[in-house]
Amino acid sequence: MRPVLFSIFGFDVQSYGVSKAAAALLAAWLLGRAFQRRGLKTDDAYSLVMWATIWGFVGAKIYFLLEHTDEISLHHLGGSGFTWYGGLIGGIATFLIIIRRRQLPAAFVIDAAAIPLTLAYGVGRIGCWLSGDGTYGKPTTLPWGQAFPNGMVATDVRVHPTPLYEVFAAMLIAAILWGLQRRTRPPLEMLGAYLILSGLSRFLVEFLRINTPALFGLTQPQLWALASILAGTAIIAHGRLYARHDKPTTSPGHAPTASTFTEA
Repeated sequence: MRPVLFSIFGFDVQSYGVSKAAAALLAAWLLGRAFQRRGLKTDDAYSLVMWATIWGFVGAKIYFLLEHTDEISLHHLGGSGFTWYGGLIGGIATFLIIIRRRQLPAAFVIDAAAIPLTLAYGVGRIGCWLSGDGTYGKPTTLPWGQAFPNGMVATDVRVHPTPLYEVFAAMLIAAILWGLQRRTRPPLEMLGAYLILSGLSRFLVEFLRINTPALFGLTQPQLWALASILAGTAIIAHGRLYARHDKPTTSPGHAPTASTFTEA
């Protein structure tokens, strides 16, 4: 593992920070391309990603501190210790504010962000794996189990490299979403699919991680994951129901006229 990628003039460049910067750059580039195809300003895409990243980190840190209110120390205020769902909440809130202020097409922007967000998450997890930040899983005897003796949270025991599992899951989810977007779909269906797939991924990987059960034997991330799956299912169901009711109707043998169609 390499918590420090390299040093310049005595300054250590951390793999964790580099991965997060690379994730943001990748997301900005992908979202910018989607904006170009739609005829929107790429600067708006870059601003969305930049501010969502900043406030996402703020949200992730706040959520982490709230989870550890009984043991907060100066160490917890440092550059490690972030909770993904706190970051997701902060990022989404920022996204919605900027979309409203710049009067962007909300449904398009949110759907277009699904694949960039997925791949950015995967890149970020590579940094977690390289740094050994403690997001790895339970001990295992499987041949790909790994020890993290030099990690930020060190262990000499071979454990499940769950960050790598999430990297592969992110690649699979992105591939599925890419396939889904090749056909016209109701607004926000890509968001719904992202919430279902990412929630399912996190729910399953939690069985291999070391987290304290919170309710019904499930960990807090698993409860969030279930909420994500339910929200995604509701969004897709609502969108398809709306699309079905919004279809133009004609009598048998009669061609539709221009007045049959309305602008959604």
